[in-house]
Amino acid sequence: MKRTIAVLLAVAVLALFSTVPCAAEKTWNANSVWPPNNHHTIGMQEFAAKVKAATNGELEIVVNAGGALGYKGPELLKAVRDGLVPLSDMLISGVAGDEKTFQIVTLPFLVEDFQQARLLLDTARPYFDKLAAKWGQKILYIAPWPGAGLWAKRKIVSVEQMAGLKTRTYDKNGALVVEAVGGTPYALPFSEVYSSLATGLIDSVITSTPTGVDGKFWEVLNYYHPLNITIATDMVNVNLRAFQKLDKQTQDTLVRLGKEMEDIMWEKVARLDKEKEAICNENGIETVPPSKALLEDLKRVTEGIRADWLEDAPPMAQKIYAEFLQKVQ
Repeated sequence: MKRTIAVLLAVAVLALFSTVPCAAEKTWNANSVWPPNNHHTIGMQEFAAKVKAATNGELEIVVNAGGALGYKGPELLKAVRDGLVPLSDMLISGVAGDEKTFQIVTLPFLVEDFQQARLLLDTARPYFDKLAAKWGQKILYIAPWPGAGLWAKRKIVSVEQMAGLKTRTYDKNGALVVEAVGGTPYALPFSEVYSSLATGLIDSVITSTPTGVDGKFWEVLNYYHPLNITIATDMVNVNLRAFQKLDKQTQDTLVRLGKEMEDIMWEKVARLDKEKEAICNENGIETVPPSKALLEDLKRVTEGIRADWLEDAPPMAQKIYAEFLQKVQ
């Protein structure tokens, strides 16, 4: 009888502990410099959830948004390489100071739309993978931002009409574009854009549709020109040593889910771009689709920007550039 009771108690104890969820074998803190509601942060959270489900909770990725881990962006190649953070997203152009080849994604008017932007990244990916390995990391997926367009108080249908614009820009290439068309670039923090538009310090802005919504541009501007001056991209990288410590099945799972997430993000951002544009339209902003002639003229007047970059670009970057042009011409 006593033996029977002991066996029953042992079975009960085993049953009790079998219902307690096991802690993850590995937990990675993932870094995102973007706010919690940014589409890249949300994408990382979706990726983390997919990884946890696919590995039965053995690998858990905890996404820390808004730069909570203390990294601002330009140093992220070094931070991931040194294992200070095992996983992070990073603006590709933001880390181009360490690898000039990455600057190719910021060249103005190199790509016309999301399809060409994806083609450029697909062309560049084998080379970017080599650069990532050089920096002790592996790219899991690359995702875009909405394209940068021109928001203005007046309608622009020709390059000549862009002369004299006072335009807020957010990077060097944007400033070069404004100068190339005869305008004056202003490097202003986003917090000063609305007041600068309201007071007339500037009369136009280069940015994407989500920023147009965030800035309530319909209160101070009239027109949106979807020029796709540049289409910025983020990459999500994992420290190579941390990746190689995983078993082969988990490694394969991360690679597979990264490819899936990349497709999801490109589709999601293209949709997000249109949704944000629609919000601006509903509030009074008129979208002015650029003519083929305007885009050709913009490519022509900004050719020097791309040529200057190409002249000093690393051989790898020159190969990507040539291969991409061969595919689109």
